[in-house]
Amino acid sequence: MMSPKLLEIDRTIRNLSLAEQQWLLDRLTKQVQERTQSRGKFSDLEAIKQQLEDMANDPDIQREIAEINQEFAIAEMDGLENVPHSSVYLCVSVVK
Repeated sequence: MMSPKLLEIDRTIRNLSLAEQQWLLDRLTKQVQERTQSRGKFSDLEAIKQQLEDMANDPDIQREIAEINQEFAIAEMDGLENVPHSSVYLCVSVVK
């Protein structure tokens, strides 16, 4: 059963010109498609989160990350982690 509000909208639509009805139909179609696609994006987002979690728990990836951290350990000795980010950004901006 349709709600009274929906029946009222239906009556109002019947009073629109054909061009106005076509415009409304196109707009509704677009909105439904966008909502359907965004729902799909959220399910894809859940799949991506699961993949990231799987990767984080993968021993091979953990080993690779440890190797990368070891390679960059020397760079961490430059003391920049104690400098405010805005100062680092300014230094980089000036160098460019």
